[in-house]
Amino acid sequence: MYRIGLFSKMTKVTIKALRFYEAEGLLVPDYIDPDSGYRYYSSPQLSHVYRIVSLRQCGFSVVQIRQILDGRNIEELFYDQRNKLEEQALETARQLSSVNHYLESVTEAENEKYDVILKELPSVIVYSCRMVVDSYDDYFTVIPKIGEEVCRVNPGLCCVDDPPYCFIMYHDGEYREQRIDIEFCEAVSERGQETERIKFKEIQSVKQAACALHKGSYSSLPYAYGAVFKWIEDNNLVIVGNPRESYIDGIWNKNKNDSEWLTELQVPVTTV
Repeated sequence: MYRIGLFSKMTKVTIKALRFYEAEGLLVPDYIDPDSGYRYYSSPQLSHVYRIVSLRQCGFSVVQIRQILDGRNIEELFYDQRNKLEEQALETARQLSSVNHYLESVTEAENEKYDVILKELPSVIVYSCRMVVDSYDDYFTVIPKIGEEVCRVNPGLCCVDDPPYCFIMYHDGEYREQRIDIEFCEAVSERGQETERIKFKEIQSVKQAACALHKGSYSSLPYAYGAVFKWIEDNNLVIVGNPRESYIDGIWNKNKNDSEWLTELQVPVTTV
């Protein structure tokens, strides 16, 4: 028989932990002296302690350990724990990649740094117009005309404003500077009257999108795309949808002061 202090040294388990296991009913001393209250443990209990410690190192809770020691749901508990740890490992890997992304950005020549996050994109009803534009400069002339046409045909149509969601979706599958296949979308409260080129449809929600905010002129958006695509690659994610540019602030509310324009890049992704 071993006094609790010696048993603690033999097992490398603190006396506090041994008393905790006793209180939880996981490890009851073989003998407790009724006069002194000293607790004594036996040699066969060494393997029992090792079992408890090994299960704790697997990340099991006291309740789960009690169930395992009682022989209940052993296989199910271990499979559940493995799935939980795998999810934690993936999340830790993402966090590590984000930290490395920040460390790398410290030495980059570009002053603009991009914080990339994962978030869900909502399901929305939109009016949309798909077209091919000669260059990005065309946005300033063709997009206002789309809004004018929608208002003329649907004078009472309300745009969503909680929050507003106006974006361009790119259908080329690669970066292009000319002859760009885009789809302009504006979230609205309900479907309206269509025209030859204006269509109404519902765009389904996106479970995960890698998103970053870009402040400034649209001409420097390629730097933001580069940061987002690198972040996606570093986090072992796969692009599963067309990139979007969501326009938060722009020429319509910040006039021509393009340094105040704010755009969110949204790239649908999934795990490998």
